[in-house]
Order: sequence, then C-alpha cells, then structure tokens
Amino acid sequence: MKAHIGVDSKTKLIHSIAATAANVHDSQIMEDLLHGEETRVWGDSAYTGQQEMIKKTVPHAKDFTNKKGNRHHALTEAERAKNRNKSKVRAKVEHLFHIMKRQFGFTKVRYRGLEKNAHHLFVNCALINLALSKKKLMRIAQAQCA
Repeated sequence: MKAHIGVDSKTKLIHSIAATAANVHDSQIMEDLLHGEETRVWGDSAYTGQQEMIKKTVPHAKDFTNKKGNRHHALTEAERAKNRNKSKVRAKVEHLFHIMKRQFGFTKVRYRGLEKNAHHLFVNCALINLALSKKKLMRIAQAQCA
C-alpha cells in the first residue's frame, strides 16, 4: 500500500489523502491530491511531466516539481540547486510521514485489504492534524474559558 498526501506548505496540515496499491505510480494519483485553491504545486521527481494535468486542475498554480535527469542528459548545477531549494519545502511533507511512522506507529499495514488499511490511514492523518494543531487549539480553548 502507498499513502499519498496533500499538505498545505504554510500550516503543514494534511488536506487530502489517497491510498493506493503499491504498484500504482505516484503521478497517477496527483489529481486527487489537489484541491483547486493551490498557488504552487511542490513535488518530487516522480511528478515530473504533469504540467498539463496541473494546469487543467489548478490553472493559477505554478509548478515547482523537481526536474529529473537521465544518463543522456544530466542535470546542470543550476538545476540541481533549484531542486535542493524545492526539496526544502517538500521536507514539510516528509516530516508528516515521520510523525505518522514514529509517533503513531504506522510503519506496516495492519489489515488485509486496501479498504481497511485506507481507513486506518485516514484516521491516522486526522490524528496527525490534531497533533500539529494542538497548540493553536489550546490557545483558542483558553481564550474562550477566560
């Protein structure tokens, strides 16, 4: 099973989730991860070549996916530097996977079947959003009590 998540880069909250079989490529599920209000789309090199789909789904968003090199056309130093800067923003998504695996123990699927494991993933992502919003929610609760 693969977990695909869409994350707001400012708040680091998960806004969309998709669970697929492990043999489904990341680029096939990208359209489900976009909500339509994005101004920028960040992605690793697995999402390279999805500019048309991004323009169709989110016409005002800029594409900030990493460029991919190959053995016939290596990346230039400037392209590698741009990829490093893009990866700094994408690290916010990887941080959520770290929380999912280490804090909530979601390292292996627990059930047999994609649907049950997908439900487990959805609950896990909701808990991650609550954990990340804990301080903000506590401030709101204290302000209402005062």
